[in-house]
Amino acid sequence: MTTPLDQASKHSRYLQRLFSAQPVLFEQTLSVLQQPFSRADMEAMLPADADEAMLKPALRKLRQAVMARIFSRDLLGLADLDEVIVTVSDLAEVAILAALACVTRPDERTGEPIGNETGEVQKLIVVGMGKLGGRELNVSSDIDLIFVYPEDGETNGPRPISNHEWFARAGKKLIALIHDVTEDGFVFRVDMRLRPYGDSGPLVCSFAAMENYLLTQGREWERYAWIKGRAITGPDGLGGDAAGLMQLVTPFVYRKYLDYGAYASMRDLHAQIQREVTRRDFADNIKLGPGGIREIEFIAQVFQLIRGGRRPALRVRPTREVLRELEAMGQFDAAVVAELTAAYVFLRDLEHRLQYLDDGQTQMLPTNEGDQALIAESMGYAGWPAFLTALDAHRATVSRHFEQVFALPQAEGDAVHPLAGLWLGIADGQSGQPRLAALGYQQPAEMERLLASVAQSGRYQTLADKSRRRLDALIPPMVEVCARQPNPDETLSRVLRFMDAIARRESYLALLAEHPQTLSRLAALHSASPWVADYLHRHPILLDELLDARLLYAPPDWPRLGTQLRDELVLHAGDTEAEMDVLRHFQHQQVFRLCAQDLAGEWSLTTLSDHLSDLADLILTLALERAWAELPKRHRDTPAFAIIGYGKLGGKELGYGSDLDLIFLYDDDHPDANEVYARLARKLMNWLSTTTPAGTLYEVDLRLRPNGASGLLVSSIGAFRQYQSENAWVWEHQALTRARYAAGDKTVGQAFESVRRDILAQRRDKPKLADEVVAMRERMLQTHPANPDDVKHCRGGLVDVEFIVQYLILAYSAQHAALLDNSGNIALLRAAAEAGLIPTALADGAQAAYRLLRELQHKQRLNGSAPTQEALGEVAPYCAAVRNLWQIVFS
Repeated sequence: MTTPLDQASKHSRYLQRLFSAQPVLFEQTLSVLQQPFSRADMEAMLPADADEAMLKPALRKLRQAVMARIFSRDLLGLADLDEVIVTVSDLAEVAILAALACVTRPDERTGEPIGNETGEVQKLIVVGMGKLGGRELNVSSDIDLIFVYPEDGETNGPRPISNHEWFARAGKKLIALIHDVTEDGFVFRVDMRLRPYGDSGPLVCSFAAMENYLLTQGREWERYAWIKGRAITGPDGLGGDAAGLMQLVTPFVYRKYLDYGAYASMRDLHAQIQREVTRRDFADNIKLGPGGIREIEFIAQVFQLIRGGRRPALRVRPTREVLRELEAMGQFDAAVVAELTAAYVFLRDLEHRLQYLDDGQTQMLPTNEGDQALIAESMGYAGWPAFLTALDAHRATVSRHFEQVFALPQAEGDAVHPLAGLWLGIADGQSGQPRLAALGYQQPAEMERLLASVAQSGRYQTLADKSRRRLDALIPPMVEVCARQPNPDETLSRVLRFMDAIARRESYLALLAEHPQTLSRLAALHSASPWVADYLHRHPILLDELLDARLLYAPPDWPRLGTQLRDELVLHAGDTEAEMDVLRHFQHQQVFRLCAQDLAGEWSLTTLSDHLSDLADLILTLALERAWAELPKRHRDTPAFAIIGYGKLGGKELGYGSDLDLIFLYDDDHPDANEVYARLARKLMNWLSTTTPAGTLYEVDLRLRPNGASGLLVSSIGAFRQYQSENAWVWEHQALTRARYAAGDKTVGQAFESVRRDILAQRRDKPKLADEVVAMRERMLQTHPANPDDVKHCRGGLVDVEFIVQYLILAYSAQHAALLDNSGNIALLRAAAEAGLIPTALADGAQAAYRLLRELQHKQRLNGSAPTQEALGEVAPYCAAVRNLWQIVFS
């Protein structure tokens, strides 16, 4: 009678031999064929507290049982790729942990290894590398291991030996238990060549030796290898201090900055593999050959090396999980990830079917027709030609994506740039002025001087050879793209200053060299605004933003971005500096994106200010959450505390680099509330204003709080209401017209808004109010004279419009509730005109003045220069309307 196992065995000579030799195993496998082989089942098959003599055959019998079932289940379509690789990985871990427990039992003669520093018993850490580390083992895989222990010292028995010798003995025994071939076969072939110094190095090493090796000898390919490194741990501390080991290794693998040098390293490693493949005629190797498994792994791992230091979510080990995270980051389109994932599954399934034939560690396609027919059928194809068509399509897809990721940049891959001679000639003292003039530079002599100063600078002269070659390759195309800008001289001057600033940062040079398309965007932004140039100069990590125009120019989705930011903060929980850096990198990134979109004409100034204000609100919200989480002796889960924005933040008119005018309010009856929230406010200020390696977030001004600089840092809602009702000056009520809840407890925010509206709607003596507002304006003019080109303080300028609106709110909102809405000066002028408080024509003129003057102020920030007389002339009639309105309102 034919059974399912007979059908599976048709595609596996290994199964035929195994079942022929062990009929009992055939029956056992048939009885449980419908069930996956669980880890608990594996552990149950091993004898408890077994010695080496008992454990060795038990492990091999376990392997036979596991392989019999997983081979059969996969070939019969009962298991998918995930089940296969998880089952084999579980087998490896169960075997390693059983062997580890066996070989590290205390020895009566030598005792246990004791650490010199802590005096504690030391434990052997077995690190799984490669596919074992990623829990992606194939069915005939080697396992790559590294043995590590925390501290040197010696054992505590009657015949002590060094910890190193004790662990070396244990390591050799562990290898023998798993690797040795006996009459029952083997468990896994063990490869120790990834350890420090490879075959020539010691079998085991301490934490100190490992750290010293990685710092002084660690090579780029070892960073790649350690991406998947993972300590194999079990119950009761079996497997040792895995966290301590990874704390030591992680800085070696993942750099804090964006490591674009990884492209060249991975490209070199791939080239070495390809040379070996060609030499050995491995074109039909589905792992190492073109479009093979290794290329998919390289695509995933190069992004891990580049970005894993900044994005811990990329430090996952399974290849497909990395691809999914890259899609979530927007690094790859969903279609690309789907194609790479489908190819990976196809190639790994094929890899297993090749290995099922004879339980061999092979990835080579068969050359004989019989095996070709078996493979095609087991992969679900009618014949070898149809199978090859599908295989070739997947490999072509992988190769295409691999080439797109790893294609040699133009500066390295093509012939020498046409302007290379210009740059090298200037560096060598030759004149390049005619060529610079022909390119369109207006002051070729000055541009030549700037280029020569770069070449002659101490910074350039002392660069490492690799960095100097990259800079030499970058400057000629940079000269070319700057010449295409409308202001080539200014652009090149700014860009050369930037290049000089990043010259010692090899990763940034690598980014530009690997992605020459970024040079045009870099030049365009430097051309458009000196403020942007300075911003990039302060935060060169933002170069990464230039890589993908889709992300750079994508409108912000603040709820989605807030969720992503909160998730990233969770990954760094407990590391305050890292969390602060995450907030700062995010804020700088979003400001830079908004600025790029602004320069591209995508936003009106009003919309841009809304976005910058929404960004500030988001940062305040998350900084408050983190500050509260850090606060000791919290008396509640969430603080009854709100951040109130005044001034530009309150009016949602933030610009680039604006300060935040804030006050802090709470509504909490706890006896220690004032002290607790004062500590919270100080911690929040630290989160916002501290300078870290990533820079700062915002400058914060708290002088608008009750009693100003001499007042309490925080106020209860009750105290705030009382102060505003009884003690506040008129100018403080003016400030209250542009105040709003920004972050924190919404109930406290609603209470503030109620106080604000009540205070503003009080009935006032209008002539007295007018006198006080005018007096305040006169005092302001003493410190900020009304210069005609000062769009903020000139008569008929921004401050005059704001004072007019503030007076109208304070004088008339008791009768006209629409004036209480914090809807912006332009909308409030319209409301006042509709209420008959001011002439409509003058209101229209004041609205136009406010809009145009804000735009001039915004351009002044971006351009770094005062408005032109022509621009001031265009807005002059509207400023006159403001002056006329002032006379009418305050007459």
